[in-house]
Amino acid sequence: MADTKQVDEDTGAKQAAKAERRAVRLAKEIDAFAKAHGGAEGNVAYIGDRGARIVLVGEDGTWGDLVASTYAIAEEAVRKAGITVHEAFDGEFAGKVKTGPYEWTRMAGIQVGGKRTA
Repeated sequence: MADTKQVDEDTGAKQAAKAERRAVRLAKEIDAFAKAHGGAEGNVAYIGDRGARIVLVGEDGTWGDLVASTYAIAEEAVRKAGITVHEAFDGEFAGKVKTGPYEWTRMAGIQVGGKRTA
C-alpha cells in the first residue's frame, strides 16, 4: 500500500509541476501582449472540457485570446502576469475592444452562411 501512495504522490507532483509550467508560459504570452499593446486587461471564461479562455484587451483596443487546459491554470497565468481581470466581458471592459473590417466581415460571414460572392 505504501508503494501505491508513493506513486500517487509522484504523479500528483508531476501534474502540479506541469500545470505550473503551463501557467508560466501563458503568463509570458500575456506579458508580451500587454507590452505590445500598452497594457492589457482580461477575462477568464470556462469553456467546458477544453478548459478556460483568457480574453485579453490591450490599452490600444486590440484584443486576443489564449486557451488554458484548466480554469485553475488560466487563473494562475493572469495572476502571474499581474493584469486586471474582469468577472465578465461586458460594459466598459467590452467597450474597449476595437474591431476592424476583418472582424465585421468574419462575424457577418458566420451569421449569414459564409463569404459573399459577387
